Parts: sequence; structure tokens; C-alpha cells
Amino acid sequence: MTLGSGGLFEGVGIALASLRSSKARAALTILGIAIGVMVVMLMAALISGINKSVAGVFESIAPRTFLVWRFFQAGVNVSDGSDESSPWRRNPAINELEADRIRLLPSVRYVTRREESSANVEFGDRHLESVNVSGLSAEWVEVNGGDVYPGRTFTRFEDLSNAAVVVINRKLEDQLFRGRDPIGQTIHIAGAPFTVIGVYTQPPSLFSGAAPPFVGIPHGAFVKSVPYFKGWMRLAVAPAPGYTQQESMDEVVATLRSIRGLKPGQDNNFSIVTQDKLLQSWNQVTGVFFLVMLVLSSIGLMVGGVGVVAIMMISVTERTREIGVRKALGATRRAILWQFLVEASTLTLVGGAVGMLSGGVLALTGVGFGLYPASRAAKLDPVEALRYE
Repeated sequence: MTLGSGGLFEGVGIALASLRSSKARAALTILGIAIGVMVVMLMAALISGINKSVAGVFESIAPRTFLVWRFFQAGVNVSDGSDESSPWRRNPAINELEADRIRLLPSVRYVTRREESSANVEFGDRHLESVNVSGLSAEWVEVNGGDVYPGRTFTRFEDLSNAAVVVINRKLEDQLFRGRDPIGQTIHIAGAPFTVIGVYTQPPSLFSGAAPPFVGIPHGAFVKSVPYFKGWMRLAVAPAPGYTQQESMDEVVATLRSIRGLKPGQDNNFSIVTQDKLLQSWNQVTGVFFLVMLVLSSIGLMVGGVGVVAIMMISVTERTREIGVRKALGATRRAILWQFLVEASTLTLVGGAVGMLSGGVLALTGVGFGLYPASRAAKLDPVEALRYE
């Protein structure tokens, strides 16, 4: 037996004959490899799809807007409660005075405040616990993207006057009103009455269907009526026409440093966050997740590899007579090793092919499930599509 192409094809033929003669044993070996390969493919497709969806959400948000936060650190952050692992404690909270000063800068078109909490929401005899409640400025829809229909969002005057008005999302409308028109209805948030003036539909994304119940109220009314954890107000700043994002960011940084009395050599005790930083942070998180899943799926590959070793050891034991005959006919030790190596490689190749085929079919099935609602949306009236897509 030679080690050339003839030996390779002969080894493959022997391996396939071994598969046919030991179907159950070979199937279990192939299954372990196939599952490992399939999981790796599915995890890669899942992470890629989620990342593209998140990138699409960021693109749908005002692209020039940047955020002013008390503290921001990309990636996965673990805090044990100590000052060393909680560096945000060294930074003073963003306050109303700073937000007002930033709004007056010539390079700034608008500034939106955002604070969050959770509270009970009631309508009639219906009661929802721990609903996401956000205190927002009037331009919040420009920052978040999406649409408010039916109804409208609140105005700056309603924000400044602490008006008791509220915008709810589709999930809350379905759970609280169950088909009734919500506009003009009074709901209670943390015991305080608010009038529903609009229904918010977030931009389409992978997570649109999983959005939790949400209510958005004017920031002034939020501070007045909703219990919340103070110190985490964050700002979204939109550059004015004629100014670049960087020019606006530089002016905001200079203003905050002046207000806080920071000297030229001191670091900022606040964070300026662009969408690129948020996307980078998200990619780091999903990168860690993908690495963990890759390790877990590699266990499946390792199990399959052990199975290949086991089946080849059994094959050697069962074929000692055949090996003896081959050696008697002049086969070298290297040729016999080559034969079993080709057989093991064939088993692994078949398992990998089965795993790739299965993973591809499952991925295409997911695409098919997504194409059906997309094709229905394409047939909608353009105005309705913009409102509900």
C-alpha cells in the first residue's frame, strides 16, 4: 500500500466500508462531531445577526447625537461594591444646572434628559408591576428613533410645567387596554394619575418583539411623582446645524470642566459617549459571550474526537488479522498508520459535513421565518408601513 493518492482513496474506501459495517457505532461518533460543528455555526450566525441588528438600531438613532454620562466603561464590568471596582463613585452626578448650561451652547441644538425607574401602573382593575418608567425631555423620540402614533409625544412646555401626561409603548397598550383606544385615558403610575397622549413604536430590530412594557413621561413630572435612584441622569446632546459632532463635543467638555473646576492636568470626571463607543462596547460583550459558547461547543467536538479515537482503537483490535496479512505482504508500519489516519479523518470529515449541513439548514430556516413578515410588511400602504413597521 502506497502513501500517494491511491493509498488515500483506498483508505477512504476502507473507512466508508467500516462505516457501513458498524453503523450504530459510527453514527454515534459522527453525531458528536456534527453537534459540535453545528453549535459553532449557529452561535456564529446568532452573534452576527444580533450584532447587525444592534448596528441597525444605532444607525436608526440620530447619527450625530452623543451622550453625556456620569461614567462609562466599555466591555463587561464586574463590581463587588468596593471603591476600586466602582470607579463611577468618584464622579459627581450630572445635574440640572449642567444640562441647562449645555443647552445654551451655540454648538448644541438640543439636550434631552433621561432618568429611569420602575413602578406599578394601573388602569381600572388592571394592574402591572415593575413597569419601566423613563423621565424624558421633549425631543426624546429624535434620539431613540421610532414613531409616536396614534397621538403625540409631550412638548417642552409640558416638560417644564411638570404636566401629568404619558406616552406608552405597544406592549403596555396591549396588556393594559386590550383593544380599547388608550388616547385620553387616565392611568396611575406609582399612584399618580397621568393622561395617555400617545403610543410609541420603537424602530424595527431583532429585539422589537421582545420590548418590555414602557411609559415615558416628562422629566419634570418624573422627578416630582416617581420614586427613583438619584444620581444617574444622562444627557443626549445633538449638535447644532453648521457644527460637527466633534466641535460640539469639545464645547460640551470645556463647559463641564469649567463648571466642575477641573484644572488642565486633571482627567474628566464625566464621560462623553458616541454611538461608536456603544457599538464597540456591545461587540466586546458579545465577543466574550461567543468565546464562552465556542468553548462549550468545543467540548462537543472533543467528545466527538474521543469517539473517533475509541472507534479506531476498536477497529485496530478487530482487524489484527487483516493488519498481520498486510504486513506479511510487505506493508510498512507507516503505510498501516496512514490507512488508519485516513479512516479517522474520513469519520471526522463526514461528521463535520453533517454538522455544517444541519447548521446551514437551521440558519436558512430562521431566514425563512423572517422573510414571511418582511414580505407582508412590503405589501402595506407606505404611510402605514412607516407607522407600524
